[in-house]
Amino acid sequence: MSYFSFELIHTSKKSRARVGRIHTPHGIIDTPNFVGVGTHGTLKTLDNSQVENIGLQLMFCNTYHLMLQPGTEIIRNAGGLHTFIQRNMPIITDSGGFQVFSLAYGSVADELKSKGTKKQDGMVIKITEDGVLFRSYRDGSKMLLTPETSIAAQKDLGADIMICFDELPPYHIDPSKLKTSLDRTHRWEKRSLEAHKQNPQNQALYAVIHGGVDPDLRRLSCEYLTTLDYDGFSIGGSLGKTKQEMHTMLSMVMPRLPCDKPNHLLGIGDLESIEMCVPLGIDTFDSSYPTRAARHAVLLTEKGNLKATQASNATNFGPIEEGCSCFTCQKFSLAYIHHLFKAKEMTALTLATIHNLHYMVSLMKRYRAKILNDEI
Repeated sequence: MSYFSFELIHTSKKSRARVGRIHTPHGIIDTPNFVGVGTHGTLKTLDNSQVENIGLQLMFCNTYHLMLQPGTEIIRNAGGLHTFIQRNMPIITDSGGFQVFSLAYGSVADELKSKGTKKQDGMVIKITEDGVLFRSYRDGSKMLLTPETSIAAQKDLGADIMICFDELPPYHIDPSKLKTSLDRTHRWEKRSLEAHKQNPQNQALYAVIHGGVDPDLRRLSCEYLTTLDYDGFSIGGSLGKTKQEMHTMLSMVMPRLPCDKPNHLLGIGDLESIEMCVPLGIDTFDSSYPTRAARHAVLLTEKGNLKATQASNATNFGPIEEGCSCFTCQKFSLAYIHHLFKAKEMTALTLATIHNLHYMVSLMKRYRAKILNDEI
């Protein structure tokens, strides 16, 4: 397939960490890499020209939210998501399946604390073999999301990489119900692949490995999905209550995925998790962590997180981090950033976000260099 391929450049002699290139119609993604989350087609506080200047090679957009606003038909008529949001680099879209979980149970953190108590009764009306009947959080209207409608929506968006439609059951779920969910998700993923194959449209499709923290179900998911003709594999579902539980699960899953296809860890991209998971051979990570941190005045540096609003920064006329080549550090002092946050100016959020995303791009470059030198 000429429009999408994975090139393995080097596997570390020290671990399963690897450096590669994902070739897409909108450019190359060097791996391992960080993927910024632009839910509505934008990373919060930035326009897409700024994001491209930072060098963020892959951006994650949310199919469910774009279906509700502005609607994928409008985006298709605009020429697709790349044209609509003016991004010339690769885009990945999710299936909308995550909302099966988040609308019913709240955030992952909420669900772990609540032991699976439903948070928003009525938002998810019914989950059946066909798909999921939602109630729009915008106007209350009903919307049926199926493998076929999810793929059709992602075709409208025209992302370089699409994700199969899946269900994300909560961490606290009865084992028999988890198995039922996994079997249904596998059927949905196969239907997603069949719908995609009818009109490939120069797009790639990733499967989603499920099974919660049950090693037997994760193994089963790997065995089944790797027999089908997906372009890559993502790891989703409940990844564990702790980072160690996630690491244990991934240590079992990663050797069971094909070496000649890319993989993606869904929804995980904080600094500690990346450090733990790069040696396991994860190619791409997506997270809103660096942009969310920026909006809370938390700046990422090689010496650790820095709180912009700390009083001592009021008279620090140097950059956020010495030697940083980001636009913010090249142009403005930490004292100015401190002032903007204290004055509640929106510019503070933009400048902090630029710095944090630049930090993530630079961090992943350093990881790739270390892997090439067999240091990781």
